[in-house]
This record gives sequence, C-alpha cells and structure tokens, in this order.
Amino acid sequence: MTLVVLTFVILMIMGMPVAFVMGISGLVFFIGQETLTLTIPVQLTVTQTQNFAMLAIPMFIFAGNLMNQTGITKHLLKLASVLSGHMRAGLAQTTCVLSALMGGVSSSAIGDASMQSRIFQPTMAEKKYPKGFGAGSVAFSSIITPIIPPGTGLILYGTIGEVSVGRLFAAGIIPGIIMTIAMMSAVAFTAKKLKLPPEREKRASFSEMFKTAIECIWALLFPVFLFIGMRTGFFTPSEAGAFTAVYTIVIGLFAYKELTWEKFKHAIDVTIIDVGMIMLLICFSGALSYFLTWESVPQSIMTLLFEITSAPILIMALIMVFLLISGMFVDSTVLILLLTPMLVPVATQIGVDPVHFGLVMILTLTVGLLTPPVGVCMYVVSTIYDCSIGQYVKESKYLWLAVLLTIILILLVPQLSLWLPEIIFSK
Repeated sequence: MTLVVLTFVILMIMGMPVAFVMGISGLVFFIGQETLTLTIPVQLTVTQTQNFAMLAIPMFIFAGNLMNQTGITKHLLKLASVLSGHMRAGLAQTTCVLSALMGGVSSSAIGDASMQSRIFQPTMAEKKYPKGFGAGSVAFSSIITPIIPPGTGLILYGTIGEVSVGRLFAAGIIPGIIMTIAMMSAVAFTAKKLKLPPEREKRASFSEMFKTAIECIWALLFPVFLFIGMRTGFFTPSEAGAFTAVYTIVIGLFAYKELTWEKFKHAIDVTIIDVGMIMLLICFSGALSYFLTWESVPQSIMTLLFEITSAPILIMALIMVFLLISGMFVDSTVLILLLTPMLVPVATQIGVDPVHFGLVMILTLTVGLLTPPVGVCMYVVSTIYDCSIGQYVKESKYLWLAVLLTIILILLVPQLSLWLPEIIFSK
C-alpha cells in the first residue's frame, strides 16, 4: 500500500497527466501481489467502459457543445441581462443568472468560466470594473453550473456510487437556486462597496421579460422534458443524454436555425477531445479503485473517523474539510472517480442519504476550481482579465463567504437537497 501511495504522489509532483498517474499506480499494486495476475488491471481498464450508464457522459457533453453552436447560449445571455441588468454591477449579476441558466446546457464550470470571461471581459473593462472583482464574479458564478442538471459530476458520482442519477439531478435544483441567490447577494454587496452603477436605469418591464423568456422557451423547456421523461420512465439517464443531443439538433435546425454543418463538425471535434479526456481517466481509475477496495480503505477511513468522533454531523464536517483541501490540489473529476467508492459507504453507514452526500461532495470539490494552487477556473479568468491571483482573491472575499455559507447550509439542512427528489420520484 505504501509503495502505491508513494508512486501516486511522486508522479503527481513530477507533473505526469493524472490519468497515467492513476493507471501506473494501480499497476504497481498488482506487480507487488503474488495472488493477483497482471491480466486483472487490463480487464479492469476495459470493463470500466462497459457500464451502460456511462453512455450518458458523452451524450450530455455532445449536447452541451451543440447548444453553444445553436444560438441557445446567446438567447440565455439576453434573458439573463434583462432579468438582472437593473442591479448594481449588472454585468456581474448577469454572469450569476447566466450560469444558473447554463446549468442545463454546458454542465461544466470550466467551460462556463471560459465562455463568460470572453463575453464579459471587454465590457467590464470598458465600464471600469476592478479586474479582480470582474474575474471573481465570473469564476465563482461558474460553480453554479455543475450542480444544476445535467451536471457531468453528478452523472459520474451516480454511476460509480450506484446512486439514482435522476434523484441527483432533482437534488441539484434548489441548492443551485440558493447558490445563485447567494452569489448575487455577494455581488450586490461588493458592488455597493465599490460604488458600481447598474447597467440599466430601471428594471425591465414584465412584457419585456415575458417576450425574452418566450424567445428562450426551447432552452428553458429542456430541463422540464428531461425530468418528465426520467420520472415517467420513458428513458434512462443514458437515453436522456441521447434525447438531449437530438433535441438540441432539432432546435438548432428548425427553431433558431443557427446550426450549420461547420458548427456541427466543430461540436463533434470538441466533444471527442472532452470525452477522450474523461474516459481515459475513467478507464485508468479501475485498477486504482480495485486497490482501494482490496486494501479496505473505506473501512479504514470509517474506523479513523469514528475514533475522532461518533457524531454524524462532525464526521460529515471532517469529510467536507478533507474534500475542500483535496480539491485545491487535484482535479474534481479525478477526485470523484477516486473518492466516491470510498466515501459513499461511509456516508451510508452514518445515516446520510447518498443523494444528499453526493450533492454536497460535488459542490465542495468544485470549489477547488477557484482556489490556488491548481484552480483551473481561477487561472482561466485571471489570464483573460489580466489580473494577479492576489487581486482575484482579495476582491472576491465576499464571494468566498457566500460559497462557504451555502455549502454549510446545504450540509446542515438535508431537505434542501432531498425535498424535490422525494416529490418527483415518490411512488
């Protein structure tokens, strides 16, 4: 066990791609075992791809990339601007609303941060927004996207942890709304401190809001169709991904009429890269997951936590601190693959609903995208906004507070996550 851990740490420090770090570390475990043959890691690598539920991942990624090529994103941006442009720092408020609306589209915090940075940076610079505040508003609002269905992290967690993906999708809606409100409140408070004016002189009229919402109706109806289909059993999560892709193509061709052959090919190219990266991680995680199970790591973690405290809420708090620190150093997708098999049994044993635990886990890990030293969203927005990490951290302090308070609230009040799944999926 020590040799596997040392191999993992050394290769990570050397900067080797994480997928290969996982694969090599898992292989080292089998090399040192007399009772296990080297054919097992090969079999595990292949069988990781044989899970039918995994089909949901490439389908939803493809649908998200298609939506960015069909005009849906453009229409959602317009709606977000109409809804929040009258507030102080209206551009920053718009990023929060757009991230919530994009939850059903991109499902990627990194993709959302990259896209919004390029959209908003020129105008924010023109309006004299402090660089760190502008970058922070985009980065922090982007973590709303993965917890509003259909987030890829939720699909991964549900598939690996054998938790209902449909329930996880429903569980993310109310926390996503709470996170949006918290982000907007933090932006408003910061904007007041900075004396930033609103983008519009007055609130948009109801008729303007209604007209814009009608223009976006096809994007707004998509999550509704998704839940109805899954609740009625019309399709599984994997089939829901295929439905989403077909739905997007139809909307792009016949409703918004912006999907061209070139845009379609571009969406396929980007999807191949995205899916290849994720599936390589999934394949090479098989051997390492086998090692964790063989060495009874989940049971060891459970024993260690119970030696510290027997109170479920304190155990959950310790797990969240561990996840928060881990997310600062390792990509959230990798941690979902590594930690889900270990932590779901722990959560179940202390009486925590795996749906509630999954949502808190995904949200906590996603915060790592905002923090040094390897926060991808942080580096993306800081580069585009041309601001230092120090500026970003300093001018985002109220956003940090909003995120942490939201996570604590969702952790302490499980019904915020469980109420909607219980209603939708109750028999």
